[in-house]
Amino acid sequence: MLNFDVVVIGAGPGGYVAAIRASQLGKKVAIIEKEHLGGVCLNWGCIPTKALLRSAEVLHLINKADEFGIEVEQVNPNLNKMVERSRKIAGQLSSGIKGLLAKNKVTVFNGSASFERPNHIEITGEKSETIQAQNTIIATGAKARMLPGVEAHPRIWTAKQAMTPEFMPKSLVVIGSGAIGIEFASFYRTLGCEVTIVEMQTRILPNEDAEISELAQKQFEKQSIKFHLGATSKLSPAKDFVEVIVSKDGKDIEKLKVDAVIVAIGISGNTENLGLEKTKVKVEKGQILVNEWCETAEKGIYAIGDVAGAPWLAHKASHEGILAVEHIAGIKGLHPVKSTNIPGCTYSHPQIASIGLTEEKAKAAGHTLKVGRFPYRGNGKAIALGEPDGLVKTIFDAKTGELLGAHMIGAEVTELIQGFAIGKTLETTEAELMHTIFPHPTLSEMMHESTLDAYGRVIHY
Repeated sequence: MLNFDVVVIGAGPGGYVAAIRASQLGKKVAIIEKEHLGGVCLNWGCIPTKALLRSAEVLHLINKADEFGIEVEQVNPNLNKMVERSRKIAGQLSSGIKGLLAKNKVTVFNGSASFERPNHIEITGEKSETIQAQNTIIATGAKARMLPGVEAHPRIWTAKQAMTPEFMPKSLVVIGSGAIGIEFASFYRTLGCEVTIVEMQTRILPNEDAEISELAQKQFEKQSIKFHLGATSKLSPAKDFVEVIVSKDGKDIEKLKVDAVIVAIGISGNTENLGLEKTKVKVEKGQILVNEWCETAEKGIYAIGDVAGAPWLAHKASHEGILAVEHIAGIKGLHPVKSTNIPGCTYSHPQIASIGLTEEKAKAAGHTLKVGRFPYRGNGKAIALGEPDGLVKTIFDAKTGELLGAHMIGAEVTELIQGFAIGKTLETTEAELMHTIFPHPTLSEMMHESTLDAYGRVIHY
């Protein structure tokens, strides 16, 4: 029987990163994957969706070409070619993961994994065998949740079907307005599809700062995306359409016939068929319970990423993978993952990005606040880019100057947010941000101006 220091179950952004880091630390490592290296993120999530959204962004710019003094006679978006490019990129990167694992001498098993007992794992695949693990990291990710009572149908899509559609819908209902729902709504609307979003909460992007959510909705409404908030939906699929009955406060308020429906109401962890009942690992509400080092109730078994709970983000999974491996290796001075230091991004048009506490949550936590804002229309680079709509909002503790949160909407905020992520990791205050010299002309200057605004020192607005 093969014996490994670390066995990783799942080769997504948490799993493969954990395996590589374990190898770097001199461990004998194996990774088990039943589908594609790179997991959902690389093959069916983060990367291919961003490829599609890039196509939509290019189309958006071409449609505005006249503003930049460029005459374009005819624009013909081709959804099939967009999807083909997206799949090619996913395939390229999946091959890259294979090379990285080989370079780091990680043994790869293709198959499904199940615990026979805490340190014995059965692999079922082309070649079935049992291996021994001194330590195991569960990184099995999650799957899309479906509406209760709704069965699979060619016109009712999860994210996976939405990024590889068999036809271009002329009309579409998106159920759920989190990052996934908003991104697909933005993509299909840019391609000319009529889009309606149905959200159970009273505002879109419910995890974002309320002010940013309101601004986002206004900008999406300018693009003719329609919203039903605080509402539920009932689906009745037919051969050529889906009937969607939208209800609010117990009353039906609209009946729609659309070409397709995208269900984006969240995910649940992949905990089934792992043999967890043969261990002390505890599962609650579809997620594995872990401590601050990602260790389960069974010593030597860890869980990271989506299967270990929110926030369901690839970069959180990767960071947890490294943390778990370094804890296994006994490295001193480790820091648990701090949820308020994890940035979140939505790659729609406009983009949305945030980190830390919202204004509402900061007040609820008892902080006295200083809040700064700076609009895109006050920034020279934003005007030059033809992107004058947006806002950078910063939230500080009035007593200590601690940066509690940053919330942004507008062009390239998914890149800008990392500046605030570094600041929060370094436990910055307003003083350091004020004394930082930001290059000109850049969008990043708005981060500086928003900080200045919180303390009554804004210059350019």
